[in-house]
Amino acid sequence: MKKLFSLLMLAILLPLQACAQEVYTEGEHYEVISDKATDKAEVLEFFSFWCPHCHAFEPLVAQIKSKLDKNVSFEKVHANFMAFTTKDIQDEATKAMMIGRALKREDALNKAIFNYIHVQRSQVTSLKDLENIFIINGVDSAEFEKMASSFGVNSLVSKNNKALEHYRKHLGGVPTFIVNGKFKAKFTRNMGPDDMVDLIVWLSKQK
Repeated sequence: MKKLFSLLMLAILLPLQACAQEVYTEGEHYEVISDKATDKAEVLEFFSFWCPHCHAFEPLVAQIKSKLDKNVSFEKVHANFMAFTTKDIQDEATKAMMIGRALKREDALNKAIFNYIHVQRSQVTSLKDLENIFIINGVDSAEFEKMASSFGVNSLVSKNNKALEHYRKHLGGVPTFIVNGKFKAKFTRNMGPDDMVDLIVWLSKQK
């Protein structure tokens, strides 16, 4: 009887697993951009602080991060090719983000920058404006300025820019998610927020 029950459950579960594998299809829900995946599972979100869609996507980013397996890293890569402001200002924002990352306060400080641009409707004209945002959010001015010129932060900026350069040809716009260095997520019109989150999580498990 026990063996019969096991066989029955297997007969039920196998079709379900097959359906789950067919939920997302290449070409419609994702593109394969490389023959080889990264050694470690990772999700890269290419975004811009000036992008209203990126700002609106932040709650979904939080959901994605909470649902990823512990062995999957998630990292934002800041783009500097948006038309809303100059490349130099966007590069300063990249540096500010890396200061937040080095301080282990990236999420909170990124939110503050987003709010400054999209909620307060204020303009970033220099690194000083970004420093003021950080100060309001509890970062010491001297610490900000010290870190802005530090080797560690400049190394993080360099890593960000190398990733941006490496994947630039695959970025039609932002936000764009590159998963495991091999897959570019595609969001179709009939996908809801939960579907978008589930797609990224599913791709993170593919090799």
